Amino acid sequence: MSVFSTTPNLSLPLRSNANNPILPSPKSITLTPFFGSTRKFHSISPINLSNSIPRSIAASVSDALQTKTVTSQSNLLITKEEGLVIYEDMILGRAFEDMCAQMYYRGKMFGFVHLYNGQEAVSTGFIKLLKKEDSVVSTYRDHVHALSKGVPARAVMSELFGKATGCCRGQGGSMHMFSKEHNVIGGFAFIGEGIPVATGAAFSSKYKREVLKQADADYVTLAFFGDGTCNNGQFYECLNMAALWKLPIVFVVENNLWAIGMSHLRATSDPEIWKKGPAFGMPGVHVDGMDVLKVREVAKEAIGRARRGEGPTLIECETYRFRGHSLADPDELRDPAEKAHYASRDPISALKKYIIENKLASEQELKNIEKKIDEVIEEAVEFAEESPVPHRSQLLENVFADPKGFGIAPDGSYRCEDPKFTQGTAHV
Repeated sequence: MSVFSTTPNLSLPLRSNANNPILPSPKSITLTPFFGSTRKFHSISPINLSNSIPRSIAASVSDALQTKTVTSQSNLLITKEEGLVIYEDMILGRAFEDMCAQMYYRGKMFGFVHLYNGQEAVSTGFIKLLKKEDSVVSTYRDHVHALSKGVPARAVMSELFGKATGCCRGQGGSMHMFSKEHNVIGGFAFIGEGIPVATGAAFSSKYKREVLKQADADYVTLAFFGDGTCNNGQFYECLNMAALWKLPIVFVVENNLWAIGMSHLRATSDPEIWKKGPAFGMPGVHVDGMDVLKVREVAKEAIGRARRGEGPTLIECETYRFRGHSLADPDELRDPAEKAHYASRDPISALKKYIIENKLASEQELKNIEKKIDEVIEEAVEFAEESPVPHRSQLLENVFADPKGFGIAPDGSYRCEDPKFTQGTAHV
């Protein structure tokens, strides 16, 4: 079943009250615990899509996937092989971030470190569907995105340790993961900063295919960002540009309900971010971001649309982070009951239950994966600790385009190696 539609049902409300517990009734109500708040607000009235959204339709995948019943092995949402790949990737992300917390508090990492615990269904659900040539643009919460895209755990861990063997040679750190080989185009520290970069990457793909006539350039870009970004101007500018030019991009909102310590419901006039897609003429979809199988179904169609040249999609994944905003955040602002509620909806536990109940794999097979990942993480830490720190000569590399410019002397030596340079007395 498609969760998008190219022929709108002109009388369809934006969400179904009957089947979707997230949608409020057409009067003032109290939101369900799934939305992470008890704040009251008024819902919108049903919209006539024939007038407001001429080219696409907004949808909630929660309703679409409820109609999929599992009656036989052929009706399952994933195969055994897919299930094991998904499970391993989610376990890798969780175990890696848990180890990062240990290393941070032991003084092995510096600066701000933002962990991804609880949001693994989004990264895995989208990125494991990509080709190597497809691009991922992330935020400051980027470790797991890089891992899902194939960047080795040892390269990510070394980067966090500030070592020369890191994926950015120790110069990027936690918020700036980058890998040309794997088409991970950053981590970006400022919110919204990566969305224009992702839009440019998608434009590059379209240009190669349509102007340079590279028939195989059907590459897709995923732009990940949070709910706090969705009130920023870059977001709207890029939605408009992507829809206008039908760029092969998927805008993935990881709505974890909190922008640092600000509740999403307090900061946004209309908290349903997915509705902003149809305003720009692209599908807008809401999905339970704590369910990797639902995320995967939506991602599959959105990525397919982009690859076929049908344009962008905005997807709001409603998820939750299990830790504070960063490891420097004591996480005292969120209600303990809210945190406990989402902890009970752990996406990894839910996937494990699905795999075992549908006999896709045994408990022992999953334990073997967990043991394998533990070894990968331990090896990554050992590799990072043993790796050298960057040489001082890296300090001015990748800063100036002219190799004979400010950073490198006419004889080819690095100016930063001149003692007078660091004393501020060198002639430049």
